[in-house]
Amino acid sequence: MLGLLLKHSKLIIIWGIIFAALALGVSLVFPRFYSAESQVLIISRDKSGLDPFTQTKLAEQVGENLTQVLQTEDFFTKVIEQGGTNFDRTRWTNREPRVVRKQWHRDVGAEMVYGTSLLRLTAYGPTPVEATNLSTAITQTLVSHAWEYMGGDLSLKIVNTPLASRWPTRPNFLLNVVGGFVVGAVLVSVWLVRYKRHALWS
Repeated sequence: MLGLLLKHSKLIIIWGIIFAALALGVSLVFPRFYSAESQVLIISRDKSGLDPFTQTKLAEQVGENLTQVLQTEDFFTKVIEQGGTNFDRTRWTNREPRVVRKQWHRDVGAEMVYGTSLLRLTAYGPTPVEATNLSTAITQTLVSHAWEYMGGDLSLKIVNTPLASRWPTRPNFLLNVVGGFVVGAVLVSVWLVRYKRHALWS
C-alpha cells in the first residue's frame, strides 16, 4: 500500500492543494475577528496556613468555575451594563435570547494556566480596538464582581491588561488550509487504495 501511495504522490499532493484552496476560499467568506487576551491572578486570602501547592490547586478550581461563570447570563448582563468601557453592544442586543447566548459563547472565553494561579481571558471583536475594549470590560467586570462568584477568601488582580492580536484569529486561516490539505490527501489516498483493490479483485 505504501508503494501505491508513493507512486501516486503527485496526485495526492494536487488534490490536497485543491482542498486547501477550497478551505481557504470558504474561510474568506466568514467575518474576520481579532482576539484580545488579558490575565488575572487568583489570590487566596486564606489565613489557615495552607501550603502554596494547596493554594495553587484551590486557585485552579476557582479558575475553572470562573470559566463557566463567564458564559452565564448574569455575567453577560453585568458586562453589557458596565459603564466606563466603550465597546459595540449591538452584536448582542435586540436579538433572540438563544442567538445572543450563542454569540456570547463564541466571543468570550477563558482558560486556566495551570501551575500559575493565572486565568487567561480572551475576547473577540471585528477590529483590534473592539476586541481590546470588550476584553477590558470583561476583565474589569470579573475583578469587580469576583466576590459574588467565589466568596470572600479569594480575590482577583489584573496582571496583564488586554492585548489585541495583529492579525485576525478567527477564522484560523492557517489551520483551515492545513486541515483542508490533510483531508484532501487522506480522501484521495483512501480512494486510491480502494480503487486498486477493486481493480485487483475484478
